Amino acid sequence: MSEVGVTEAGKEDAAELERALRAVGNAGRAASAKAYLKSDLEFAGVAVPAMRAQVALWCKNCGGLDRERLTAMVRALWASPLYESRQSAALLLERNVRLLEVADADLVEYLLRNSGTWALVDGLAANVAGDLAERFDAMAGTLDRWAVDSNFWIRRSAMLALLRPLRRGGGDFDRFARYADAMLEEKEFFIRKAIGWVLREVAKRRPELVASWLGPRVHRASGLTVREAVKPLPPQVRDQLLAGYRAKRPVSS
Repeated sequence: MSEVGVTEAGKEDAAELERALRAVGNAGRAASAKAYLKSDLEFAGVAVPAMRAQVALWCKNCGGLDRERLTAMVRALWASPLYESRQSAALLLERNVRLLEVADADLVEYLLRNSGTWALVDGLAANVAGDLAERFDAMAGTLDRWAVDSNFWIRRSAMLALLRPLRRGGGDFDRFARYADAMLEEKEFFIRKAIGWVLREVAKRRPELVASWLGPRVHRASGLTVREAVKPLPPQVRDQLLAGYRAKRPVSS
């Protein structure tokens, strides 16, 4: 995020947290994380649990956090070239997501659009956009728009924003199914993986629903999607779906 819209107060808060992050960093971890994520950002070498701890400590000692202060700090953290600052911005939003309003979907979308890695996208999509989607009906239109966006990270986010209630056995499976059906033949790894991931989580509680949806489409899906989706299914159903995938033919329920 550029300096535009970043306040002095936000910069001060972000700088305080960034100093704490750098203090617990590790040069070896920094080099390996940078190589693993193939990122041009600077890395301090802080593991996610340690980042969560620093974010929690900052929140405990900050003297009070409201929506304005939260979003200002997030913008300032995201403007930093340090990867851990951006990750901490996502973690800060996750921890304080109930301070956000539906209007903050624009900020979340900006962060998603400028993440460039699953390591930033997935938490923002599932836990921040997902929370907004559960609390605000107006998010449905936003997710519908995301699902047809040219940016595959945004399309992935549309599906992952539906994950949490689906994982609990509820949620809007019909909306996810519409998105997934439209993306089923995409070549992008992170789209194929997301479809399989969500289907796998749904299948843990509602295996019949996943089997009945995937069966007629299994010949169109990628192997990655199918292998993920069928993991929790009963062996006989799993084998039928895998056989249908290999033969490139639909499977009737």
